[in-house]
Amino acid sequence: MGLPLLSLIVFTPVAGAAVLMFLRSDDAVRWTALAVTILDLALCIAMLASFDTTTHAMQFTERRLWVPALGITYALGIDGISALFVFLTALLGSICVLASWVAIDRKVKAFMVSLLSMQALMLGVFCALDLFLFYVFWEAMLIPMYLIIGVWGGEGRVYAAFKFFLYTLAGSLLFLIGVIVLYFNGGETFDIVALTAQDLPFPIQSWLFFAFLIAFAVKVPMVPVHTWLPDAHVQAPTAGSIILAGVLLKMGAYGFLRFSLAMLPEASVYYSTLMLSLSALAIVYGGLLALAQDDLKKLVAYSSISHMGFVTLGIFALNLRGLEGAILQMFNHGVTTGALFLFVGLIYERTHTRSIADYGGLMKAAPVYTAFLALFTLSSMALPGTNSFVGELLVLSGGFAANLAVGAFAVFGALLGAAYLLGMYRKVALGPASVGVRFKIRDVNAREMVAILPLAVFVLWVGLYPKPFLNIIDVSVKHLLAQVHDKGSGQ
Repeated sequence: MGLPLLSLIVFTPVAGAAVLMFLRSDDAVRWTALAVTILDLALCIAMLASFDTTTHAMQFTERRLWVPALGITYALGIDGISALFVFLTALLGSICVLASWVAIDRKVKAFMVSLLSMQALMLGVFCALDLFLFYVFWEAMLIPMYLIIGVWGGEGRVYAAFKFFLYTLAGSLLFLIGVIVLYFNGGETFDIVALTAQDLPFPIQSWLFFAFLIAFAVKVPMVPVHTWLPDAHVQAPTAGSIILAGVLLKMGAYGFLRFSLAMLPEASVYYSTLMLSLSALAIVYGGLLALAQDDLKKLVAYSSISHMGFVTLGIFALNLRGLEGAILQMFNHGVTTGALFLFVGLIYERTHTRSIADYGGLMKAAPVYTAFLALFTLSSMALPGTNSFVGELLVLSGGFAANLAVGAFAVFGALLGAAYLLGMYRKVALGPASVGVRFKIRDVNAREMVAILPLAVFVLWVGLYPKPFLNIIDVSVKHLLAQVHDKGSGQ
């Protein structure tokens, strides 16, 4: 296209945040932030329209020397593994602005600046081809997310923000040590593509695998380093929860794909059984915790632990169906769980309670709301015809091929998902009337429908016709898998 497309995608939100600093009206800030996120989304659509699905090579690459003495470059590029996540980040960015239109009524300018800064940094993570640049984006994300939770969150926001910050910072410090070790053992380069081609000794791979494991496991999050997630979700504003579930959790799984599998194939094969076991534990444990919740936001938060367990299971099944299912499920989870958090936020704005018992009879008071809630609930439980069914079917197929016992645990986790999701919907939509008796609420308005409809489209599009999405990831996944089995065959 003759343009630095990825730089435009990454830095358009930064430019938008700079413009917001000069605006005085809250309405002008909201409309400008929305325009910026829509422009960024349009650039991502142009990127996908030009994406070549026949090659595993990095596309739209940009390289500029940054710190020549250390071999650090400003390098951006995407392949089939990262393309969908760049698009997902931009899509959810515009939805976050719409979700915050009324919910954020103080320090609106500071909130939108934080939101746009967060979007730029998340996009940078998925586009970076230099390990040092990746780490800069990865670490800098903590600041705007900390502010979003700590300034605009609920009553326990300070505790939740500190807990989020400390957990993720501890993981990031281990990641930094791993980056330094990788730099000196991988030919003194930060080039991600070059490091992927290195053949590191198994002891080094093994050490790096566990350093990266802790950093990525905190982000996913995997049991037992998951305890920051429910607090962060419950206290975060709606946009913060959408970002956490839709994008931030994906970065840990993306790290496993981009670094653990690609750069440490022998260690990944050797420790795959451990990772499959931890994934099965997360699936079942997250499901049991979700089943016990009365707080709607906590239920969705714990369900994320279970759903991301399916993602890591698919990754470390180390077969084509598992890997493709994991990447597709990462996209699906961002759409579906992001939508569920949006719906939690919408009903909380109306009732100022998150207790499931308080929402009885919602179907009569808000039929459009409950109809779309049914769609996203069925998607979350992977009903055939919805997006999550395709991803979960591929993951389970790959999981059973890798380890029969782990596959059986995953099926049990899926059954738990059906139990807590159907139980939640029955109480909210069909239970004894609270809405209309204790609360007078309205159905969704036009602005809220604009946020809901794109997510509903992707639930049905991926569920009924997943081929375009699988085509994007297929060649890159096959190449990654060939590398893993070629270099990891010694273990």
